[in-house]
Order: sequence, then structure tokens, then C-alpha cells
Amino acid sequence: MERGAGDCAVDAAAVVLCVRDPMKILLFGASGTAGGAVLQACLDTTVVKEVRVIVRRPLAWTEAKLWELVQTNYLDYAAVTEAFRAVDACLFCLGISVTQVSKEEFVKISHDYAIAAAKMLKTESPGAAFHYISGKGTRAESRTFWSKVGQTENELMELVGANCWRPGFIDAEPSASLPKVYAVLRPALRLLKPFHSLYVAGEDLGRAMLEATRENLRRRVIENAEIRELAERFGA
Repeated sequence: MERGAGDCAVDAAAVVLCVRDPMKILLFGASGTAGGAVLQACLDTTVVKEVRVIVRRPLAWTEAKLWELVQTNYLDYAAVTEAFRAVDACLFCLGISVTQVSKEEFVKISHDYAIAAAKMLKTESPGAAFHYISGKGTRAESRTFWSKVGQTENELMELVGANCWRPGFIDAEPSASLPKVYAVLRPALRLLKPFHSLYVAGEDLGRAMLEATRENLRRRVIENAEIRELAERFGA
């Protein structure tokens, strides 16, 4: 039997066997709506033994397995290299709506920050998984400005074999930066729960990312219905 990438091994019959050892996770976007829910999922499971979060400002969390690194420059991670070292996965949940910032800032956050993080991860933890949240309806070939996210997906898959996550409505506690209309619409949007292609609980998004890491899934576009399936497998 020989070691494959990440935490899996491959036997003579080419069957992927995933090692269930506790993982070390690097997380971006912990203060956001999706990222905060993903962080909670990581903290709530024994599958994760350490969560490293890169943040602009300290979080109001007191957890033994949480390691915060304050960083203001998301284009150069030289000052926090240790955060990327010997991790099993990077969960890149950092993002913002194109309606909230200029096009230039949107590109910087959704593309430049992610590519910089992926390059550092490739150097410090070359076998680690990279998970990037884009959103339902992302298409690189689209003529809209939103297509830039699709282009980022393609670049990340080429660079680090990233999994690109396209959730529908993420049911999670709204962050301070989220438009207030989200909190108003959240109860109504919860009516989408029976529709597997449209709704996912925030913590289930985190569980799905952890399960994809355990199963050594790579270079995949993962739509909402599969996100919910992965979350179910994690809890099985």
C-alpha cells in the first residue's frame, strides 16, 4: 500500500482508503456568514484537532483548538507562513457580493486573495486540499462580471487541484458586513430547505468540506445537492 495525496492511501486494487486521523485546518473568512458557520462545524467535531484562522481582527472566540493569526495583507502571507505549514486542508470562505464593493475590489477579494493563499499552501503543504466557495450559478463562460469567479475556479483547479463549492442559500447567522436584507429574508428562504439544489445549512457546508477532505476529493465543482450529500456522509 502506498500513500496518496492528502490523508488517503491507495492499495494494489486502486481503492482509495481515507485515514480518519484528526485534521489540521486553515480557514479564511471566519468572521463572515459562511466562514463563521464552517468554523463552528470544525470546532464541534473531533475530526478536527486544530483550526487556524487568518483574520484582520481577533475573533471573540475562546476555543482550545482555535489558533488565530492576525494578518492585514491578504496578497502576501510571508508573515504567517506557519499557518500554512502541515495542514490537511485550506477552507477559503472569504468573499463578498459584487454589489458591496467596486469591481476592482471584488476581483482582489474573490481572485487575488485566493490565488495568493493557494500558492502559499502549495509551497508549505503540497498535499493539502484547497476548498474555494464561489456560489450557485457560477460560470466562467458567462458574459457578466460574476464570470471572474468562474475563472478563479479554473485557475485554482489547475494550480492546486481545488474543489470549488457552489452552494445555494446558506442558512447561517448573518455577519455584520452582510446586507441587512439577508436577515429579513432568511426566514422565508428557509422554506427552500426541502430542495436539495437550493438550500444548505451553514454548518453542513463545513461538514461537507471536511468530508471531501477525508475522501480526498480533488479538482471538483461541487453543487448544492452534492454538498448536502457529503454533509450526510460526514454524520453517518
